[in-house]
Amino acid sequence: MLRYLFPLIFLIIVFQASAQKPVLPKVEPVIANKGEPVVVNKDTLFRLYTGQGPFTPKERASVVSKRISDIISRLDFNADSLLLKGDTAVSQITYKSALILAITNKDASFSELDRPQLAASYLSIIKKKSVNTFQNYSFKTIAIDVGEALAEIAGLLLLIWAVNRAFRWINQKSISVWEMRITKLSEKKAPFGYAVHLLPVITNLLKAAKLVIIILLIYLALPVVFLILPGTKSLATELLSYIINPLKKILLALVHYIPNLLTIAVIYVFTRYIIKLIKFIAGEIENGDFVIKNFYPEWALPTYNIVRILLYTFMFVVIFPYLPGSDSRVFQGVTLFFGVLFSFGSSSAISNVVAGIVLTYMRPFKMGDRVRVGEIMGDVIEKNLLITRIRTSKNEDITVPNATILSGATINYSSSSQNLGLILNTNVTIGYDKPWRSVHELLIEAALATEGILAEPRPFILQTALNEFNVTYQLNAYTSLPNKMSSLYSGLHKNIVDKFNEAGIELLSPHFTSFRDGGVVN
Repeated sequence: MLRYLFPLIFLIIVFQASAQKPVLPKVEPVIANKGEPVVVNKDTLFRLYTGQGPFTPKERASVVSKRISDIISRLDFNADSLLLKGDTAVSQITYKSALILAITNKDASFSELDRPQLAASYLSIIKKKSVNTFQNYSFKTIAIDVGEALAEIAGLLLLIWAVNRAFRWINQKSISVWEMRITKLSEKKAPFGYAVHLLPVITNLLKAAKLVIIILLIYLALPVVFLILPGTKSLATELLSYIINPLKKILLALVHYIPNLLTIAVIYVFTRYIIKLIKFIAGEIENGDFVIKNFYPEWALPTYNIVRILLYTFMFVVIFPYLPGSDSRVFQGVTLFFGVLFSFGSSSAISNVVAGIVLTYMRPFKMGDRVRVGEIMGDVIEKNLLITRIRTSKNEDITVPNATILSGATINYSSSSQNLGLILNTNVTIGYDKPWRSVHELLIEAALATEGILAEPRPFILQTALNEFNVTYQLNAYTSLPNKMSSLYSGLHKNIVDKFNEAGIELLSPHFTSFRDGGVVN
């Protein structure tokens, strides 16, 4: 009896197990292709064996996985909104009109089911997974996530409080240090006005830095909070992308720009050392240690400046194609715009530069020379490619554009004063009744008695006019001090008056003659 009982029990168990199988049979591939898994929360729902449109099976499985994960993580998710739409060519699983998966006859060819049955099987699996996931996301889980979010917000507030305290301390420390500095400067009677005006700038910069740090902390904390809540994960990713993507582009641009940067560095260093070599040679020529035939020492520094400008200009032309964005139309348009502005706005400056170059190599004067430019007479105290600065005997500094100097006549009183001597001349009128030899002797004695007048070459007299009532005598005397012309003329005139008064000879003028003819002179 027992030997028939055990087989009967075994048959009953097998029958019950077969009765508990799901109505929809498990999808199994009929060929060796293993397919690409659709994975949600680390759980494989089913596999896709064919691609669709431009997507490969792997890409298609990844897209479907993301779609399912996105909808079941929404707080307003409702499994009843998952629907199956079928027609003669394709079956579609949708959620609130949004497509999740399209099943074709080709997909069904990899299973033992037809297309509608396969689509129903996929829908059942997605619903079961979504319901389990949504149920697992219970009130307790929500409470935990909200608690974590609140903790993150509390941590953010704590950080903001710490930043405020830190910057308040830094601000107070800066003010105390600055006030101490102002006190020390005032004790030393040194100027401290700049320090008083600079303190508000520093405090405003500290406020701006604090504001930037707080905004950055808030911006970085928001994605962390959004990542905690399933419904806002996509928003967190988008916020992070606003920072990560630009930084990524900047870093990639820097990495790709390294070869161009090295090229620019090599060109700059090479140009820089060439300019240093030229500067050294110019210094040697200016000091007279190195002589080039027909090249004057005063040309050395201006020539160096011209060559330096040309080399830097050439360097920029060579570097320009390696600059970031130099091939863009915007960059080229802006460059052209500034070039046009420079051309129209610097016409007078360019004419002065050209005149300055011409004056440099014409050598009409050099530093320290006494010159006359138009109505201006004085000593040259500065000259460059744009202007020449002249200081008059009244200590007036007059700036003259080089183009003005080049377009008119320039008198240089110093160029021949050392080898030939500068001739100072002045005129006196004496009556016909006085012997001209006596007048000559008195004028020469007055010239030799003047400090700064040279004895050799000897002063000489020219009789320049025979007037109606008198003779005009011109005294010419040599000096090597052209920068003291005003004081020399003053001393010469005083000596002339003294000498003629001692000799009892009157210095005549038309006005003085009319007095003599008209009455008594006091």
